[in-house]
Amino acid sequence: MTYDALLIVSFGGPERREDVIPFLENVLRGRNVPRERMLEVAEHYYHFEGRSPINDHNRALIAALEKELEAGGPRMPIYWGNRNWHPLLGNTLRRMRADGVGRVLALATSAFGSYSGCRQYLENIERAREECAPDGLEIHKLRTFHNHPGFLEAMADRVRAALEQIPGERSSRARILFTAHSIPQSMAAVSPYVAQLEECRHLVCEMLGRSDGTLVYQSRSGPPSQPWLEPDIADAVRKLHSQGGLEDLVVAPIGFLCDHMEVVYDLDTEIAELCGQLGVNLFRAPTVGVHPAFISMIRELILERTEGAPQRAAGRMSAGCDFCPDDCCVSPGGPRTSPPRSN
Repeated sequence: MTYDALLIVSFGGPERREDVIPFLENVLRGRNVPRERMLEVAEHYYHFEGRSPINDHNRALIAALEKELEAGGPRMPIYWGNRNWHPLLGNTLRRMRADGVGRVLALATSAFGSYSGCRQYLENIERAREECAPDGLEIHKLRTFHNHPGFLEAMADRVRAALEQIPGERSSRARILFTAHSIPQSMAAVSPYVAQLEECRHLVCEMLGRSDGTLVYQSRSGPPSQPWLEPDIADAVRKLHSQGGLEDLVVAPIGFLCDHMEVVYDLDTEIAELCGQLGVNLFRAPTVGVHPAFISMIRELILERTEGAPQRAAGRMSAGCDFCPDDCCVSPGGPRTSPPRSN
């Protein structure tokens, strides 16, 4: 099938202090979240002068993809639109229509299937299309890719780089925690999120020749009365320390494609502080970012749709589907009561 353009769809993030409150108000519009909770989250951004890393990552991603597609095809322009901050998705779709774009492939910046990581992007795209470019613009989302060999290679390489920073035999004794964004258990129950994360963790460990990597969760933002996925990374670190012998710890943010605010604050700031208090040496593996294997993987996903290239998938689970069924990753219902923190 022929496509005119590639669209990168992301969460968005502020780029200066003045952006933080308007950005969070966009995220929380229509949701019953106390303002004091919003201001608490804003402090995380102010810790970095109001600048989230995500937009810079998307610029780097687009630059790398442009080189990849220019060199090997298929050649197509790349557009970028966010859910919650500039460039906003609706404005991007208006520009695409003005440029004469008709059929589009969309890449959502999430590897795993869940409501917030997959279906919500579909809803965002369709809502923006109906509001801003209802005539003639056809958008197909690329599949999720938790077990694509390119993603696995990139993630294993990032963890290997962290392990190589640990001197001598200490590297083999270091513990590895793979971390992903926690979501409500009700959301996890109607999605493949946990199963995909566990398979991805297992496959990456196999590539590293390790069997001790553990999946944990971070960045919970819901009320105490609502069950979310556990164990929380801070609790896991404390438990490992209490068992004795924890000298070196590698934390690998397997659930994040780039250094979101949750990575640079929740891991590089809060977990780093906790490890310092416990006397544990923390080595944080980089996110996949613009790793060459990951960029090549995105080109493969495009070729699956444009040329019918075979879907590559490691492990026992199948590759992500091109067109999600109606009952896949549905919203568990009910308004959110805390700020989503996926930027």
